[in-house]
Amino acid sequence: MFLHYIDLGWRSLRRTPTVSFLMVLAIALGIGITMTSLSVYHMMSMDPIEQKSDRLFHPQLQTMDDGNDTWSEDNLPFQLTYQDAQHLAQAPVGRYKAAMLRTGFTLHMENSDVRPFIQNARATHADFFNLFDLPFIYGSAWTQEQADDASPVVVISEALNDKLFGGRNSVGEQFFLDDTAFRVVGVVAPFTTHMKFYDVNNGAFRDHENLYIPFSLIAVMDIDTWGNSNGWKFENIRSMKDKRQSEIFWLQFWVQLDDDAAVKQYGEYLMGYMAEQQKSGRFNRENLQFGLRNVNDWLDYRNVVSEDNEVLVALSFMFLAVCLANILGLLLAKFMRRAPEVGVRRALGASKRQVFLQHIVEVSMLGLIGGLLGIALAQLGLWGVRLTQEYYSPLATMDMTMLLSAPVIAIAACVIAGMYPAWLVCRTTPATYLKTQ
Repeated sequence: MFLHYIDLGWRSLRRTPTVSFLMVLAIALGIGITMTSLSVYHMMSMDPIEQKSDRLFHPQLQTMDDGNDTWSEDNLPFQLTYQDAQHLAQAPVGRYKAAMLRTGFTLHMENSDVRPFIQNARATHADFFNLFDLPFIYGSAWTQEQADDASPVVVISEALNDKLFGGRNSVGEQFFLDDTAFRVVGVVAPFTTHMKFYDVNNGAFRDHENLYIPFSLIAVMDIDTWGNSNGWKFENIRSMKDKRQSEIFWLQFWVQLDDDAAVKQYGEYLMGYMAEQQKSGRFNRENLQFGLRNVNDWLDYRNVVSEDNEVLVALSFMFLAVCLANILGLLLAKFMRRAPEVGVRRALGASKRQVFLQHIVEVSMLGLIGGLLGIALAQLGLWGVRLTQEYYSPLATMDMTMLLSAPVIAIAACVIAGMYPAWLVCRTTPATYLKTQ
């Protein structure tokens, strides 16, 4: 019976090509615009590291004196000072932990085929790769001995390895960052996440860095951040050493805590550390305060997916509703013109349920065709986003969830729009139309 309904629906669509085209076009436009905004929103709001997002935590320490509580919604700084980050990285609690900052260098080689270029880098601890499940293609992270000695070693991304060394095993190779020769110790696979969730200060959807160097080089090479630096009091900063000893917030920090007991223990450690610092005269606060948020809580806290994006999705669904209103009017006109035919079918024994299902199948076919065409329009819209909005280019794509959702949304929308016309026509009184045949 279902195949028979499909045949009847297809015949009906072909019988009124102009009206059918207008309805398909309306649903395609609605789905195209809706899926463009919904796809971007979906990619923005995805869990960036689903397998362990509930085990990765970003600590915050309230190190400002009383009277400076205007930093954020809960008055906690977003980043850490150098001395706090360094201390937490050496703490005996937490499975994996890494302090980090964004920086950069001029990269050049003793090779005339590779011209010098500016390259972003991340100074961090070796645990960074275990924290974020970043697998190695060649080699490994630097050793603790190399970190302690501040050895000029570097881990590079697969993309940079392809550019510099043609994709071969480059462990042991050398290039220069500014005036310092660095030796490659590892090559990592690309991040599977589109979001740089571990450092949202300069844009959560910027490209990941291609260079990773030991955190200990910050002090040895006087490395400054290419990210945000925020201070809350006047300090006479004349050198990078002064900055490292200051109360300026300019580093990020992440720690892996595998269960509730570990989270509680880490919180107790943070309070103990702050109390110790307070006794040394560093803090001038009556109440000590810290924050400890996992990945998704941190992204919500930092408002990575803003209300503007949610409003845009709502507006696109409103546009889809306008398209459905037009489809509803066309379906009413089309189905009611078919009332005499339906009256004859009813007289020959077709039930109201059968007539209703026949018309629902027909509008579902409209939705399917419009949804598939809408995917093509959405791809065109996403291409426009990638072309005009570089920041959103990693997000302007449709994953399998969105590709499957488009026809489902289109069919559901058309069924909703077609229920009233189908219900109206199935209530046709056969005798009324038999007299006119």
